[in-house]
Amino acid sequence: MNDIPFISLYALLALIISLVGLAGNAAVLWLLGFRMRRNAFSVYILNLAASDFLFLCFHITDFLVDIIKMFLHFSVPTYGIFRTGGIISYIAGLSTLSAISTERCLSVLWPIWYRCRRPRHMSAVMCSLLWTLSMFWGILDMVYCSTLIIDSEVDWCIKADLIITSWLIFLFVTFSGSSLALLGRILCDLRHKTLTRLYVTILLTVLVFLLCDLPFGIYLFLSDWISIDFDAFACLYMVSVVFSCVNSCANPIIYFFVGSFRQQLQSRNLKLVLERALQDTPEEEECGGSLPQTTLEMSGSRVEQG
Repeated sequence: MNDIPFISLYALLALIISLVGLAGNAAVLWLLGFRMRRNAFSVYILNLAASDFLFLCFHITDFLVDIIKMFLHFSVPTYGIFRTGGIISYIAGLSTLSAISTERCLSVLWPIWYRCRRPRHMSAVMCSLLWTLSMFWGILDMVYCSTLIIDSEVDWCIKADLIITSWLIFLFVTFSGSSLALLGRILCDLRHKTLTRLYVTILLTVLVFLLCDLPFGIYLFLSDWISIDFDAFACLYMVSVVFSCVNSCANPIIYFFVGSFRQQLQSRNLKLVLERALQDTPEEEECGGSLPQTTLEMSGSRVEQG
């Protein structure tokens, strides 16, 4: 019980961070969804912002419901819903980030093959597939693990957790391998050409995920496979949620920081800043205060509608 003030402090901190992140991701969703033409990379960023937005919404709603239950003294069986929503949005975010890193790695390592062979709407199709898989894993967890489990269903819960954990490990290995390959190629080419803003955006997003969002995945693994004290479990949960909220809040900040870096204050229009964060041309090739559409293309990829 001595950990209750500690947990309450972390819950309040997570709520404040979530509200900030909600506004930032809403701005990214609005700009990429309605104000800008979408290309291969921006489609992934749009879906990443959607997963972050949903994750923060589920967390904020869960926090507010807990406060209402605390003061009005009634019980509502909502834990399964928020757990499922959090798992779906978390897996969708990790899947999208893995797809971003992998596709960017392919475009750098094999540019000719990528430019000639890449399907026009691959980003939209891939994101739809990843969201479908994420919802499947979340529903699987809800059916076998989040509801009231009887002894005969424990084995099914263990099997479901094993499948979901295997998928998370696969995503993490893919994500880490492609990110390391991309980083190695960038370091090799750094002497010959200037680093583009798109590279910086990807690398910062990857770094923040590894530092902030990975603890939540570790918590999901530990919560089902390792028996620990309830107070320690609650503290681990709150710390992992705070870090995940920081990650979801940090992504829009990364986009706007990279896009506005070395730019005059009067030219920091949000739409223009986000376009600069996604540009794939060296800094010296910029001309004036606006960007041609070609700078928004991703290594020869074509514009995608949706």
